[in-house]
Amino acid sequence: MRFRFCGDLDCPDWVLAEISTLAKISSVKLKLICAQVLRDLLGEAIEYEKILKLTSDAKLESGDVKATIAVLSFILSSAAKHNVDSESLSSELQQLGLPKEHASGLCRSYEEKQSSLQDSLRACSLRLSQLGSVCWRVDYTLSSSELREVNEPLVHLTFNVRDGERGRTAAVPVALSADKFRVLLAELKQAQALMNTLL
Repeated sequence: MRFRFCGDLDCPDWVLAEISTLAKISSVKLKLICAQVLRDLLGEAIEYEKILKLTSDAKLESGDVKATIAVLSFILSSAAKHNVDSESLSSELQQLGLPKEHASGLCRSYEEKQSSLQDSLRACSLRLSQLGSVCWRVDYTLSSSELREVNEPLVHLTFNVRDGERGRTAAVPVALSADKFRVLLAELKQAQALMNTLL
């Protein structure tokens, strides 16, 4: 059977297996856990201690708690990626065996954050790294020990690039002649114009 929240594909086996784990948690607590998972998907800090407290009465092992977070993260992010409305998501989750109260609580949380979740996913899709800032300097060499007269400008660029996976920033220095810099600038303007037509 195909599900819209899975991109019109079969539901992964591991998701099917974890639906029964979700059913062990009360619907109110599941909604609170969903709120934590949504915080994580939106780039905020997830409070694992809170999730452990919420799942303590269901007597879940730490592996089950991690699996619960993973399956909720998969369901919520996949539904947002495939632009599934909350009613359809609720219906599909019930078809997978999630009780109606659980599905409706999960879908209410999803519906509240759907647009911001889609914006967040759009911002980080197909992006391995992100440009943080650019520093530049122009050196004009009049002469050197090798040549009596140079009169050549040299453009120094430093790209500060943030790694999307690890969050670290790395400096990437580049030195260009004036001609190469003009070519780079023209090509960057062409790329920007092309990207603006896609937005």
